[in-house]
Amino acid sequence: MESKGEFIIRAINTFPVNPKIEQKKKLARRRSIIREFSLNTSMHGVPGIARSESVQNRIFWTVAFLIFAGIMFFFVIQAILAYFQYPTQTSVSIVSDRQQYFPALTFCNAGALRYDTFQQLLLNYTNSINLTSPTSTSAFSSNQANIIKIYLPILLNQGVSLDPYMFSLDALMMDCQFGQARCSAEDFISFYSSAYGRCYTFNAKTKNNSLYYNYMSSDVTTLTLRLYLYDHLYVSYLTEGVGMTAMVHDNKQLPLIERAGMTLAPGFKHQMTFTKKTVYSLPSPYSSCTNEIPLAMKIMFDQYEGADYSYSEDICYILCAQAYIYEQCGCVFPGQWNARSIVLPGSNQIIVAPLCNSTDSCFAIAMNNFDATPSIQEKYCSGCSQQCSITNFIVKSSIMTTPPEWIIGDIKAFVENSSLPLASDWSTNWREHIHASYVSLAVSGESTLVENYTEVATLGFVDVISNVGGQTGLWIGISFLSLVEVLEMLYRLVRYHVYLVRRGLKTNQPNTPKPDYDIESVQVKS
Repeated sequence: MESKGEFIIRAINTFPVNPKIEQKKKLARRRSIIREFSLNTSMHGVPGIARSESVQNRIFWTVAFLIFAGIMFFFVIQAILAYFQYPTQTSVSIVSDRQQYFPALTFCNAGALRYDTFQQLLLNYTNSINLTSPTSTSAFSSNQANIIKIYLPILLNQGVSLDPYMFSLDALMMDCQFGQARCSAEDFISFYSSAYGRCYTFNAKTKNNSLYYNYMSSDVTTLTLRLYLYDHLYVSYLTEGVGMTAMVHDNKQLPLIERAGMTLAPGFKHQMTFTKKTVYSLPSPYSSCTNEIPLAMKIMFDQYEGADYSYSEDICYILCAQAYIYEQCGCVFPGQWNARSIVLPGSNQIIVAPLCNSTDSCFAIAMNNFDATPSIQEKYCSGCSQQCSITNFIVKSSIMTTPPEWIIGDIKAFVENSSLPLASDWSTNWREHIHASYVSLAVSGESTLVENYTEVATLGFVDVISNVGGQTGLWIGISFLSLVEVLEMLYRLVRYHVYLVRRGLKTNQPNTPKPDYDIESVQVKS
């Protein structure tokens, strides 16, 4: 049995009067935090450095880690730079679209001017410059045809309307039919062409109209035109023959028919079938394409009876070339009647410029300088980028002779009831005139298929993340969780630093007793 003395000794040892006070540091030191991170991180190479027991082993792992980290950074930077080069590729697809719009059709009489009305006007001008004007087309010379090219810009500069001297749509169009419905002059808009006079566009996009569809009642819709060209009213030497110029184009595209028009000869029915092709480009930063219509182009579109046309790179270059010619010569190229409203670089002021005289060599020299000098084009055409959306129609043409005997009577009646004068030998040679002036045109879609060329980005944001993650994981094993581990280590270091600062502030306060231990960290050891 335990004696009383032994019990007292055991009680004193168990419950000492002056217990030993120890301070346990709840916050580890910086070196310990970094070492703990290095030993436990999922990043390759760092644990090897931390657990190395010899200097040689630590140097080996350090050099290996730095080499592979450098290689990793090189490939990561390359992946990021590749993304900011915005590479693209073109995707080609063929889709069936039964809701596509019927394209626009623009046509012009190649004769341009009516000699019966223009001859008196020309006579007045030639008399004023002491030249003799002919009284019939048979006496018209090539020199006098050149006078017309000089005189027309003068009339336009004076604001004279040329409509009375050109072929009206009512006089040209014998019949118009779209699908099962008849069409009229109200379905067309008109504009001037320096090469073909008055031209007419069917199904153009305007601010007030709705477009016709290519497919109606589950069938392909055909536009049929029957036209009479009045060969006896052509001005000699202005054109090499009798015919019509036509162009199939997008509803929102201004027709540059002088460049892209197809010549259709009389005495034939022309069948034009089309297929649609679209090209879509990515906007900035992937390309410099634009759909923004500059001010001068908006003014030009107003010459097309309210047409709601879209931006065109070709037209933009025409307008900026006109601006350069105007600065050099005080006038603009006389072959662009509808591009007289210009805006000079660095200005928003609209200038309605006069057309240059065709005999003036200044505009020809300026045009050559503009075409041959890239610096001039960069200054005046800096905003002329490619349009982001381009729609083209691939046209196939076939012909057959016309008119057949059973419609010649209808043509004869139409011509005789027209407001235009008949040929002097009409009573005896009317059949020859009909064969020389009648032309028929049928336009229809070949199929519902549309060929699309779409520019797509080669690298997206997800691709960049994948490329960067692949490189970091391959060389030193970094993942997003590895980054979280680094953030945790930084947080612990900052927290420890804040603790040291706060403890230092408390220690430096005056009249404050400095305890030799932290009350919160005191433990009593038995």
